[in-house]
Amino acid sequence: MSPIPQPATATEIAAAIRNGGTTAQAVVQATLADIHQRDPRLNCFTTVLADSAQAAAADIDRKLNAGAPLGPLAGVPFAVKNLFDIEGTTTLAGSKISRDNPAARQDATAVARLKAAGAICIGALNMDEYAYGFVTINEHYGTTPNPQDSSRISGGSSGGSAAAVAAGLVPLSLGSDTNGSIRVPAALCGCYGLKPTYGRLSRAGAYLFSSSLDHVGPFARSVQDLALAFEALQGADDRDPICTDRPPAILNLSGEIADLRIAVATGYFTQAMTPAVAAALGQVAAALKVTRSITLPESDRARAAAYIITASEGSQLHLQRLQTRLQDFDGATRDRFLAGALIPSAWYLQAQRFRRWYRDQVRELFQTLDLVLAPTTPCQAPRIDQTTLEIDGESVLVRPHLGLYTQPLSFIGLPVLSVPVRLPGELLGELSGELPVGVQLIARPYDEATLFRAAAALERQGVAMACS
Repeated sequence: MSPIPQPATATEIAAAIRNGGTTAQAVVQATLADIHQRDPRLNCFTTVLADSAQAAAADIDRKLNAGAPLGPLAGVPFAVKNLFDIEGTTTLAGSKISRDNPAARQDATAVARLKAAGAICIGALNMDEYAYGFVTINEHYGTTPNPQDSSRISGGSSGGSAAAVAAGLVPLSLGSDTNGSIRVPAALCGCYGLKPTYGRLSRAGAYLFSSSLDHVGPFARSVQDLALAFEALQGADDRDPICTDRPPAILNLSGEIADLRIAVATGYFTQAMTPAVAAALGQVAAALKVTRSITLPESDRARAAAYIITASEGSQLHLQRLQTRLQDFDGATRDRFLAGALIPSAWYLQAQRFRRWYRDQVRELFQTLDLVLAPTTPCQAPRIDQTTLEIDGESVLVRPHLGLYTQPLSFIGLPVLSVPVRLPGELLGELSGELPVGVQLIARPYDEATLFRAAAALERQGVAMACS
């Protein structure tokens, strides 16, 4: 009996353990050995929980041998962005300042729910400080490079979470998304990343950045794995008043998509993309037989308003630390928080008023649509030392502009799934090399089921596929 080959999906691991092809202890031992060997180069983990993971694996094997019921993720390793509380571990949130905090007394709800499904927490993952960034270049904990090309960024702020899954260190991970922090690294690293509807999954025990925008969600290497994680994470939570009591989403991954009304977002969502990104979007549209286009009105203003809200709420959250421990911040994060603290309150209020208008306009579009397609990022992963990129002939800063297509959608809490797109072989050399590309599937609030149905159809056709 031996662990199944790496990288394996969560579905394969759970089935192998349940069928006696391996044990949870063998899987955890192999995972820890792989992390020990490869993570010094990948720098995904800030904490590895070897002892507790081995104890949890032994407990699962005892239950299996005793004939006790097991959860759907029994024995599956997972890891979490280091802003989720893990009982007995200090929650860093990517910062030096948080090292002084006591260890968490209980797991974040999302962590607890994956554990309740049988999954085993292996550790905590690198991120941009306080989740403010799209690059996972962290002064305190180092850079997490892209597992497909170590000279390039993994994206952020959940870069460690995306890279760990894309590299096959773990089959599942958790991240958070304020303006694109799940979808951007999923796209750049080449895995699936889900930002659910705002309020769908509990954020209790997660270190928030911008409360009115923050979501939590999973990363995975397959649609089936993502669905297993999402189903385990669902449910109301008294610890998070935003997490509403709604019926669980019933996911049908084998369902037909011919009845879906789908459109490609044009205008703002196509004006800056590179040829490789355009090709990926075209591949997805063709696979889903999309002939319709749609314009989401005033999306440039939505992005600007999202920036104002994010910067204002984030700076207020950290105001005392900015006043007393300014030099302990990551330099890039510090400067943006200071700028946010100077935003007039009237701007914040106006941004929130615009937010309501924009939400109503976009929701009206979903009266005649089930799904909208848009690129996840305007380009593939930039180089780690790259500070600018070119958009429509203009040189702009990398860090803020990787969220060009994600921010307007976070702004109104829509559910979005970024799928990794495999370009045709004849385009690889000409357009993209071996770098991944992501495309966003966007649905009306609380309609995650449609996202999964479409993503599963793309996976069956070989259009959507995680990088190896």
